[in-house]
Amino acid sequence: MKRIFFVVAMACLTAVGSMTASNMNNNVKKADCTAQSPKDSYAEIKFDTLRINVGKFPESDPVRKGTFTFTNTGTAPLIIHQALASCGCTVPNYSKAPVKPGETGKIDVTYNGTGKFVGRFQKTITIRSNARNEVVRLTIEGEMTEK
Repeated sequence: MKRIFFVVAMACLTAVGSMTASNMNNNVKKADCTAQSPKDSYAEIKFDTLRINVGKFPESDPVRKGTFTFTNTGTAPLIIHQALASCGCTVPNYSKAPVKPGETGKIDVTYNGTGKFVGRFQKTITIRSNARNEVVRLTIEGEMTEK
């Protein structure tokens, strides 16, 4: 009797599970039908340059700044979610306000070589946004010389 009850219970659970999976598949298909088409609005970020060279500078004056300028070439407001530097010696600063289509914005980057080794450096800043090109990598480079 226990075996029969167990088999019936397993059959019921399997039936309920397959119905739930079937409903989930139907929901996914409905969601796929409402996906954005190319006609929908989108943001797109286009930088004037992806690399800034701050040149040579002495160890006694180790702070250098660069500005990356970009344009929203899309049809929807552009929002920068995050700007992450590859090193703590590099700090990006950007506006949190949305950039309207056709407008420009900027990302200021400060490199501080205090206490760092002299020589060439290359630091990466990763930009994450709501643009079609969601992730963009910027580079600031230069060379710190001895005092």
